[in-house]
Amino acid sequence: MHYPDCVLLKSVRVLDLADGDADAVTRLLADLGADVLKVEPPGGSPARGAAPLLGGVSISFALHNANKRSVTLDPTDERDRRRFDELAGTADIVVDSGLPGRAADFGTSCGELADRFAHLVTMSVTDFGASGPRSQWRATDAVLYALSGALSRSGPTTGTPVLPPDGIASATAAVQAAWAVLVAYYNRLRCGSGDYIDFSRFDAVVTVLDPIFGAHGQVAAAQRASTRWRGRPRNQDAYPIYACRDGYVRLCVMSPRQWRALWSWLGEPAEYADPKFGVIGERFAVWPQISALIRELFADQDMADLVTAGQSRGVPIAAVGDPAQVLAAEHFVAAEAATRTDLAPGLPAVIPTGYYVVDDHRAGFRTPAPAPGEADTGWLAEPLTEQPLRGAVGDRPFEGLRIVDLGVIVAGGEASRLFGDLGAEIIKVESAAYPDGLRQARPGSAMSESFAWTHRNNSGFGLDLRSPAGKDIFARLVGAADAVFANFKPGTLAALGFSYDVLRKINPRVVLAESSAFGERGPWSDRMGYGPLVRATTGVTALWTAPEDPGDTERHPFYDATTVFPDHVVARVAAIGALAALIGGRRTAAGSHVHVSQAETAVNQLDTSYVARAAGSSVQPDTAVDLVCPCGGDDEWCVISIRTDADMRAVAAAFGDDGLAAEPRFSAGADRVAHRAELAAELGRHTAVRTHFEVGELLQGSGVPAAPMCRPPDVADDPQLAHRAVFAAMTHPLIEHPLPAETGPAPFRNIPVAPQRPAPLPGQDTREICRSVLGLDDGETDRLIADGVLFAETRGLV
Repeated sequence: MHYPDCVLLKSVRVLDLADGDADAVTRLLADLGADVLKVEPPGGSPARGAAPLLGGVSISFALHNANKRSVTLDPTDERDRRRFDELAGTADIVVDSGLPGRAADFGTSCGELADRFAHLVTMSVTDFGASGPRSQWRATDAVLYALSGALSRSGPTTGTPVLPPDGIASATAAVQAAWAVLVAYYNRLRCGSGDYIDFSRFDAVVTVLDPIFGAHGQVAAAQRASTRWRGRPRNQDAYPIYACRDGYVRLCVMSPRQWRALWSWLGEPAEYADPKFGVIGERFAVWPQISALIRELFADQDMADLVTAGQSRGVPIAAVGDPAQVLAAEHFVAAEAATRTDLAPGLPAVIPTGYYVVDDHRAGFRTPAPAPGEADTGWLAEPLTEQPLRGAVGDRPFEGLRIVDLGVIVAGGEASRLFGDLGAEIIKVESAAYPDGLRQARPGSAMSESFAWTHRNNSGFGLDLRSPAGKDIFARLVGAADAVFANFKPGTLAALGFSYDVLRKINPRVVLAESSAFGERGPWSDRMGYGPLVRATTGVTALWTAPEDPGDTERHPFYDATTVFPDHVVARVAAIGALAALIGGRRTAAGSHVHVSQAETAVNQLDTSYVARAAGSSVQPDTAVDLVCPCGGDDEWCVISIRTDADMRAVAAAFGDDGLAAEPRFSAGADRVAHRAELAAELGRHTAVRTHFEVGELLQGSGVPAAPMCRPPDVADDPQLAHRAVFAAMTHPLIEHPLPAETGPAPFRNIPVAPQRPAPLPGQDTREICRSVLGLDDGETDRLIADGVLFAETRGLV
């Protein structure tokens, strides 16, 4: 299957010095049309040998270096060193990874390259950043889950916590890195100056994957408050899963209408006929009794029949999919989100094609990862024609951009917030009848913390978009905007009269950036979609299990109910696509339509795992093990990652138990995998007499990735995050205490930290936007408000 080249970043030259997990950063840019040239040493990148392997080819290397080209340079050869300088000096972006990174082989660093070439944007991707008390620590996904707080919210109420699926943390960091480096490049186009970004994967996972200090989702927004509570999750079944004849299905019943549909499906039991059960909190109080009825209804039916029946009734439901079968699902094939192609020459495999659909064409996999290249390889991209600079160094990069935001909940609201934090004017359009779900707050609270985090730096505009006069107002907003963001179910915007063709007629340069649960094409595209249903359908839920402990046999084995993955990641993926379209518009003077699917995002985040599982027994697996071990204290835990035999020996030596490494069950990788539960028990004897912080320090000092399991208070006080100023106190007049809020996607030299204008009340800025953007006089605005076309908050924020 051939996919046309995406041209959004056609003029962008990217010199890729990265290896391993950072390879995915530049793959994102390549998918969007950038000319990515990978620098490899003689013999090729070490990442070419990273397991899992298919036919001797590293699956992760093949996937994350598709659509790139390669140049082989020997840093000991003077001619190649000059060639490196020439390529760096004519690039737009340089991405390196690791300490000290490949640039060091050529006698330089990303910081020095940014100093030498004023136009150049450089990024160094490391586990913890270049400075701070943990800068020399090593991270695996397990370590990042432990330190970020994600592990503490995953698993049973008591007992061993459950690690999220391996791969999500690294992929999340890669998306955040791509966003940060593209922001700096856009800023260079605006002010003429490049930048250096000291990027930390840990920072990214803390702020993006399941942020403790960030939007928690619609259900949690109505219940949770920022807290220093150190307990474990009280409810791992907020989105309940039920056994059926051939597997499991998940429900995600949110609205009163959805509850009434489920109630009807259950046979309209009289004891739950009261309309009060349309409220989430009232339902939760009696959910054990309702669950008994659901279990009885579902037990003798198949997954597919239940999904069909539920969706037809308007009940949000999904089957818990098998990760090994997901890529072959009819939907992903029809949507061209997965395809059978050569992973490497002569090595066919089924792979996900990438995150994006741009102007109705799949923007993703086009060419396999290259073989190590020739030293005389040069750039193919022609530089962007110089344009007048529109801003000063030190201003925020998106000042002057106007975005009309229809996005809701986490994935929708977060995408626009990313632009607002960097200077864009965000006009959040809300209906009085259907306010954003994140506005649900705890009893007695005027605003949820989730809404305050997600919609800071927004302006609130109240509009009835279904009325003819409201449509006229919206069209005028579009005519004055640079972009429109939305995350409705596919077809909704068109049904309102604002398909992209219509928007483009109103404003030929406008960018439409959309996300949806299952995308615009394929048999699942019209399904109701929430994050929990996306995770179930795409197999993420099936991966989120304890590897060796069946746990409560009365309960299903899945533990992904407290995560909001992939919502925060989808927001960044959509923001990257929107920014690429804005960059492309500088060259073409035209807009673009970018669409992102939550389901496809989840699959691409776990691409290596899914391709390996689909390939089955022909794969040579990765033999690294990640272990969760008990520590001294009440319900304290640590993780230990043993990747190699050398790691095993170092762990044994650190604990003063040299016989442990010589034990036949643990001396080789395959044996450690086979006996992982026994290994965890043996290590647990040593960790249980130490605090979780002591274990992390001890093993990291021996070069082994390990970390304590941190809770919200630990993250708030984390010395590495404090050193890097990842959070700053954010105040809101409707919330009694300050909220820790992220200061930006990464530390830049030339871009200031985010402003903190409080999230608006509904319609708070309607009158001002009518005056300043639409040019309406106060009388016209008053008439539109009186007619119900507009609404305006009269209380204001104090």
